[in-house]
Amino acid sequence: MADQATQKVYLNGELVGKQQAVVSVYDHGLLYGDGVFEGIRVYSGKVFRHEDHIDRLYESAKAIRLVIPIDKSEMLDAVNETVAANGIVDGYVRLVITRGAGTLGLDIRRTSNPQVIIIADTISLYPEELYENGLRIITASTIRNHPTALSPRIKSLNYLNNIMAKIEGTDADSLEALMLNHKGEVAECTGDNIFIVKNGILKTPPTDAGILEGVTRNVAMELAREAGIEVVEMTLLRHDIYIADECFLTGTAAEVIPVVSLDGREIGDGKPGPVTQKLRQRFQEYVRE
Repeated sequence: MADQATQKVYLNGELVGKQQAVVSVYDHGLLYGDGVFEGIRVYSGKVFRHEDHIDRLYESAKAIRLVIPIDKSEMLDAVNETVAANGIVDGYVRLVITRGAGTLGLDIRRTSNPQVIIIADTISLYPEELYENGLRIITASTIRNHPTALSPRIKSLNYLNNIMAKIEGTDADSLEALMLNHKGEVAECTGDNIFIVKNGILKTPPTDAGILEGVTRNVAMELAREAGIEVVEMTLLRHDIYIADECFLTGTAAEVIPVVSLDGREIGDGKPGPVTQKLRQRFQEYVRE
């Protein structure tokens, strides 16, 4: 891929050098977290689940009344162009849409020129040994935003809710943290969806638990069903994770990673389980088919 000196960033229809990819300090994306984004993987030079991510981007934008200045087909082409310009074979795309520059106030009618930003780079969320040995996570006291305050299905630039929970995790020497919803039910982790296996059944919280409907989450469920594993979306409590046979997380950056402990309680035998290992292997094969 391109090095830091030659890396190109897509900014409003042009590929510019990384140092030249700038937006106004009056942009509402900076001032208020007013915008949406997607994180997308690239495998073997192909953008993974490209249309799924773009569809979710435009749905998030519509929900916050942000008009993206190019259509979906142009956006698909722009992502591919940015990936190619940076020589990305296996990597990551961060696609950001901001509200645009405005005044020092909340009125979106006083903003203009939404910014379309596409960054193509590499990413490594967790050390490789954790994929082999599993994550040890804790439950954060910071809960997910109430769904009637801001829908968790909107992938917005305001991630303070998740960041505060992430801080709790890192303070406890845990690279990830579980977040509960306003009812005390399991929602998701700070950057990943969560699954458990109990008696051979794969279980995960439903969308109305206050989760982002993850693209990798959907892929994991598809692959499990293809493998003959029963998949159930249902309300889960921390107790269900404590007594689970297996647990794993999914996310665009994380892919599929096992969890072997929650709040100091070993999950199963404290090692990545067979269903987790099978789905992780199948996922790695699937993304390169």
